[in-house]
Amino acid sequence: MIRRREFIAGLGSAAAWPVVARAQQSSKIHRVAWVSASEPVADMNESSADRGYRAFIEELRRLGYIEGRSLILERYSGDRRTERYSELANDVVRTKPDLIFTVSDIISPLKSSSVIIPIVVITGDPVVSGLATSLAHPSGNITGVSVDGGLEIWGKRLALLKEVVPGLSRVGFLAPRRGRSSVSSNANAFRPPEVLVAAEAGHQMGISVFAIPLDGTLQEAEYRRVFAAMSLDRLDALIVSVAEENFTNRRVIVELAEKARLPAIYAWPEYVELGGLMAYAADLREIYRHAARQINQILKGAKPQDVPFYQAASMI
Repeated sequence: MIRRREFIAGLGSAAAWPVVARAQQSSKIHRVAWVSASEPVADMNESSADRGYRAFIEELRRLGYIEGRSLILERYSGDRRTERYSELANDVVRTKPDLIFTVSDIISPLKSSSVIIPIVVITGDPVVSGLATSLAHPSGNITGVSVDGGLEIWGKRLALLKEVVPGLSRVGFLAPRRGRSSVSSNANAFRPPEVLVAAEAGHQMGISVFAIPLDGTLQEAEYRRVFAAMSLDRLDALIVSVAEENFTNRRVIVELAEKARLPAIYAWPEYVELGGLMAYAADLREIYRHAARQINQILKGAKPQDVPFYQAASMI
């Protein structure tokens, strides 16, 4: 089974609540499915090395959601097995949680599996990817945080690379291929929305952006395979996408980029902390805090379509 779930028990006896009125007000225990594409379930807590996760739990607590008392967090991981994400999504939806919290890497199969359960997602551009009709007025059952500012942010990333690599002309874009169980040699057929936007930004600057797809189970061996293949592509530089699988494998990506002497720009500052060249990115802590606040709005009765997508501010 690829599903892992951590179930936190609900409220204890009514005797734990000395005031009946308070017990009545707090009797609702919200059940939230927290779905990660790649992080181990054991690391999805406030003791995690991931500062975003820590901020998420802290913000939920500040808003009054205490695990084991007013909140059940059921944690799931896709274990970086991209070909099994649809199965995981169906598994999650069958449990009928009050809300699903996830990141962009697994949102498509979740969207396909349910049009009823509210979903809060951390994603790229939800309009370009078809998750929402607009940031201000999401449609359907999905809202969340966008970490992609469109042409402007990709243009800025390419401009930063160009400062480091004079004469920059060929840039690879490292991103997982979704829903494929085997390696395909046809990289040109792999054109996810963020690659298309980056390619358009590059076209305006005279820079060609090429998709570099990752396939199958996205662990160290796959990254080593892809970097070895990239040596034949004569790339001048590399963009590493916001994908959660990339973030989970950030240490090996930084190592391989350095070994290949390939200048790279990353979507999160955590790569730079491990020795990566540079990042143009948003603050993960604020992203996760805002997602927690959106979850609070929905659990209190707001509909996802009435909760605008939040556009994360970018920084160096």
